Parts: sequence; structure tokens; C-alpha cells
Amino acid sequence: MKWIARLVLLAFALPGAASPAAFGAYPLKAVHLVVGFPPGSQPDIVARLLAHDLAKGLGQPVVVENMAGAAGNIAAERVAKSAPDGYTIGLLSQTHMVVNPSLYRLAYDPVKDLAPVTQVTVSPNLLVVSPAVPARSVAELVALAKAQPGALTFASSGSGSGTHMAAELFKSSTHIDIRHIPYKGVVAAIPDLLGNRVSLMFSPIPVALPLVREGKLRALAVTSLHRSAAAPDVPTVAEAGYPGFEATNWYGLVVPSRTPAAIIDTLHAEAVKALAGAELGAKLNDLGLEVIANTPEQFAAAIESEIPKWRKIIHDSALTPD
Repeated sequence: MKWIARLVLLAFALPGAASPAAFGAYPLKAVHLVVGFPPGSQPDIVARLLAHDLAKGLGQPVVVENMAGAAGNIAAERVAKSAPDGYTIGLLSQTHMVVNPSLYRLAYDPVKDLAPVTQVTVSPNLLVVSPAVPARSVAELVALAKAQPGALTFASSGSGSGTHMAAELFKSSTHIDIRHIPYKGVVAAIPDLLGNRVSLMFSPIPVALPLVREGKLRALAVTSLHRSAAAPDVPTVAEAGYPGFEATNWYGLVVPSRTPAAIIDTLHAEAVKALAGAELGAKLNDLGLEVIANTPEQFAAAIESEIPKWRKIIHDSALTPD
């Protein structure tokens, strides 16, 4: 695995990398946490909750910067090209680390230009439909789509996003024809979904579940292999007749490559400590998010394992940037 090997070599490539004294005390000023999605989105919520507790451990402010656009590539490039000093970190997703390299010509290479710190959370998407769509189950939705090829539309937070790729996997698994309508973030898509201008969406649970509870949207399924604790009454897509279907969203902390190992160790230790806190864990669980808090090596291995799956979906679906 290229990424894991690079992490092992990093400590030897930088003289004194394991010694904090070689780089001075860290941190001495505010740390900027870059998020490639707009305010109110699931990753923004995660970033702000984590930043609050991470700042306590680091003893310095952690300032969240939202840099939405270009499927998150603007934010990822910002992190990749920042100074490797630990003062610019990113909360990125599989969109940036796994999907986009197969979909776009990027000005950064996730493997060469970014170093994993820890995966933070993972969560399923919630398949929701507009009130105007009569389907009340996955089976009814599939039947409706097959009866009207190309008539139904699905919103996403942008080409290559987790919400987009979940829908593409659903299309290929069910053999239906539904049209993609990309938006600049999930929050931007909600008004059109509520207004019946798009038919359905695979949405992060924290965004859509309150609207489901208010009766404004209808939830048909979750995209994890097991039901979500946040929505225990909603079946999985696998339970609905498509065994093995899984399309989850994860977010992880990364830094520019060549960031000293001592700084990565500090960020990792403080992030894991924050995520282990009962208060933060409870808040994330209430949002339908499962804490991961793994090692940089485990994070790298998770990324490597996902690349073939999503590369195949992109190829089979003949996807191109919208």
C-alpha cells in the first residue's frame, strides 16, 4: 500500500521529525481547520463540534474555514499546498481522497500531497423523497422509476460527493434511470426537494432527519449495512432487497505531506482524546454519526481499500464532471 509505506518512511525522511524540539513548541497560534462544504452541512457540523474540543487539548483556537466549491477540491488543494507546519489541517471525506482523483484532473495528489491523521466519523446516508413522490418503500420507488425512465431526479451536494455516489450505486444496483441534479452542498438542495422540484436525495442523516420527523420529507432507507441508531425504524437498502448495498460518508483529519511526525502525533492524540469524550461522542451519536478515531496507518488502509469500489462505479456509470 503506497500510502502506508509513505507514512512509515516519513519519520526517517525528515531528520529530527520525531523530536518536537526540532520544530519548536506546537501549537503557538491558532490552527485553521478547512472544510470543503458550506455552513450547516454534515461535515461543517462535525468540524465545529470537533474544533471546540480540539482547541481545549491544543491550548489554541481552532478556526473552522468553509471553502465550498469544485466538489471540495478547492479546500483539499488549500490544505495540500499549505505549509507543513500543523497550522492548516483539513476535514476531508472520501469525496476528496477516493472519488475525485478518478473523476477530475486535480492540482493535488491525495496520496503524495496529504498525510492522514485520523478518521473522525462515519455515517450512512438517508434516502428521502419529496412529498410529491408517491413511493413509500424502496420497492415502490424502484417500480416507479422503471415505469417512468428518466422522469425522476435526484439531488446531490455536487458531482463526486458522497450523496452523488450513493445515488449512482443505487442506480447500478437497481437498474433504474434517474437524472442527477447537482447542488453546491446538501443544504442548497433542500428547498428544491421540499418544493418538489427534485424527486429524491441521499442525504446525510443530520440534515434530512429533522425534516422527516416534521413530516416534510419521507425516509425510505439508510445506506449502511445495519440500521442507524438515529433512525431505527428506517430499513437499510440491503434489507429492502439489495444485499451488500453500502454507501457511507466518512470524514477524516489530514495535513500537508511532510508535516513533521511529532506534529501529526500531537494532532492525532488530541483528536482521539476529544472524540473519546462523553459529551462530544453523545452529540455525534445523536446526529447519527459513529466515531472512528483510528491511527494514521488504519486511515490510510481504509482509503486504499475503497478506491477500487468507487473507481468501478465511476467507470461503469461513465461519469463526467457536471
